[in-house]
Amino acid sequence: MGSYLIVNPGSDSKKYAFYKDGTQQLFVHFEREGSKIVATVKRGEQSQKSEVSQKDYDSSLEYLLQLMVKDKVVAKKTDISGAGVRVVAPGDFFAVNKIIAGGYLEKLREASRQAPLHLKPIILEIENLNRVLPDIPMAAISDSAFHANLPKHSRLYNLPQEMAKKFEIYRFGYHGISAQSVVNKIKTLLGNMPPRTIICHLGSGSSIHAVKEGVSFDTTMGFTPLEGLTMGTRIGNIDAGAVLFLLQESGMSPSELEDFFNTKCGLLGLSGKTADIRELIELEKTGDANARIALDAFTYAVLKYIGAYTAALGGLDLLVFTATIGERSSIMRERICRGLESLGIIIDGGKNQETVSRDGFLEKNESLVKVAVIVSDEMKQMADETAALCDSKP
Repeated sequence: MGSYLIVNPGSDSKKYAFYKDGTQQLFVHFEREGSKIVATVKRGEQSQKSEVSQKDYDSSLEYLLQLMVKDKVVAKKTDISGAGVRVVAPGDFFAVNKIIAGGYLEKLREASRQAPLHLKPIILEIENLNRVLPDIPMAAISDSAFHANLPKHSRLYNLPQEMAKKFEIYRFGYHGISAQSVVNKIKTLLGNMPPRTIICHLGSGSSIHAVKEGVSFDTTMGFTPLEGLTMGTRIGNIDAGAVLFLLQESGMSPSELEDFFNTKCGLLGLSGKTADIRELIELEKTGDANARIALDAFTYAVLKYIGAYTAALGGLDLLVFTATIGERSSIMRERICRGLESLGIIIDGGKNQETVSRDGFLEKNESLVKVAVIVSDEMKQMADETAALCDSKP
């Protein structure tokens, strides 16, 4: 299968993994913790966290390659046979996994006007890979590919279809790599794919997917990753008229307003203090009213979509929680499921508290719906898809 470097750049974090013959050899996660930048390095069951400098973060790819050679993960960097990069971008062109070649990077730069928060770090990583590893094939792994065949009633906005086609204004959906990895795990755990499944990808960026017979049927994110649920710093749903009003009255330019919607809204905007669910829960305990409002808004948004998607699917067989909040926060899972008993969803409190950062089922025997925590494995999904693309490259 070869040896593949997998790159998952975020707006404020970076994840790298190295796979050899389909098995992960190394995982490195750069992220900010308060005023510090830390790198978590995992090899097998061993994990080590250390503080790194801003310079190391900015040159994280070089840092990673030096670490790989030093720890003898590879003898030399030319032992890497290919790379895969997660791409989050609107447009049918980006809704398919493909080898990065020709005018791909230029098309990404053009698309960065619609999704700058995600695309700027992606473009930078691709440029760095081209510079540091110029002779290897590189695959763009689309975060929208899972949603590429949405039914028209889910995919279309209420625009004249000629205009939608001209400007490619469609619901592209995101978090598709995560969703596909979860679907694959469900098939392994249950031996089959339940006909009607809802996947709640809850993290700093959050989305919910309705999955019918293993295929995406609807999803909360749309043309860009701004739409849908209340998120950490992203606004989620807002009346288009309110956007126009803010453009006219706030004094912000379109790009400034876009940045505001991406970085200053959501849980951070509602609470006025933090986007971190853990911190909001602690603030709520002290009587902080705005923290409670933020948590209630998040819970309510998730509840609304689960209810709507259950109706759209004609019922529900399996409800899945994944991503950072979904996998780790038994408190938020309990708050959400507390409002779902009318749908026949009843979880076991003990199972819920015990299931943290691992796969497991939470429902009581009398529950009409299975409820699961399934740990998303985006990096493995990307590695498999990168290998499939690079191995087939002439």
